Amino acid sequence: MTNKYLDSAIPSPCYVCDEALLERNLKLMQRVQQESGAHIILALKGFSMWSTFPLVREYLVGCTASSVWEAKLAAGEFQREVHAYAPGYKPSEIDELLPLVNHISFNSLNQWQRYKEQTLAAGVSAGIRVNPEHQEAETELYDPSAPGSRLGIRASELEQADLIGIEGLHVHNLCECDSFALERTLAAVEQKFAKWLPQMKWLNLGGGHLMTRQGYDVDHLIAQLKRLRETYDIDIILEPGSAVAWQTGPLVAEVVDVIENDGLIAILDVSATGHMPDVLEMPYRPAVTDAREPGVLPYTYKLGGNSCLAGDVIGLYSFAEPLQPGSRIIFEDMMHYTMVKTTFFNGVQHPHIGILRKDGRFDLIRSFSYEDFRSRLS
Repeated sequence: MTNKYLDSAIPSPCYVCDEALLERNLKLMQRVQQESGAHIILALKGFSMWSTFPLVREYLVGCTASSVWEAKLAAGEFQREVHAYAPGYKPSEIDELLPLVNHISFNSLNQWQRYKEQTLAAGVSAGIRVNPEHQEAETELYDPSAPGSRLGIRASELEQADLIGIEGLHVHNLCECDSFALERTLAAVEQKFAKWLPQMKWLNLGGGHLMTRQGYDVDHLIAQLKRLRETYDIDIILEPGSAVAWQTGPLVAEVVDVIENDGLIAILDVSATGHMPDVLEMPYRPAVTDAREPGVLPYTYKLGGNSCLAGDVIGLYSFAEPLQPGSRIIFEDMMHYTMVKTTFFNGVQHPHIGILRKDGRFDLIRSFSYEDFRSRLS
């Protein structure tokens, strides 16, 4: 069967959002909302492809923003509820945020006290982020509850705190986790913060709920959310990033050259550091369509990026047929936490952005030019 992402209408390099796959994820989230009574909002830090917002807002109630610019994007393009959280706000940022948002969570009691009167006067529902001191994330880089974390307030700090005006608690310690990790987290939250929950209007459980991954126990998730909502008579909010765009499209790339140095090396028209930085930061090995581990298939190549960084290498992969200039390489699952992290490092061509529509049409949404690169500099 011909791979739909090899269509000649799709340029290289290009991020391709598959509309049908995105809607599949959204429909599952709609079911979770309907059966649990919880509200799911889109975390822009994970997926902010605003050309898809007309579809996403049919299913989700709003967005969560980690900055003024994300809040502006949510208010201007999504046009539903806007929630905000950041580790710290400057006065000028608060001035811009409050007219845009419905909910705002503060990372410290210092920040809450500093902006309390201004927030209440604006009629924005205020919350504080708490740290359950319970670890579930496998990678330390993404673990908000790691010892010494700068994210969230510990229960011991709340004992003598004045929380008058606070309407919600915000908890986020998961990263691409299952519903049983959530269950353990909720046990920690209830153990440490149960005394404050009855006086709250909402509880935001953050992101990391990978409910669209194959094998995720959605019924168990629904049961956990429903129990929590009914026990405390409280609104439950989830703000997944990865789950919305999980497995909804690839980064299409192309071989530019093949060289040899202790093995074959394929130079691509994409960069790990520029276009999929988690490959180096996390690190992880992205899946490539029709490729296997090195040595499994007859032809093994090191896939290298097109920047001058010596370590701009994606990994070793084997293929059934030899690669040559013009061969297409399909990096799978590149919609979440990828486009939002790209850079113009080295001035290499930035990937196009497109949508594969449900009827099979490809729409090229955005191409980048030298002027885009130049405007990032001064």
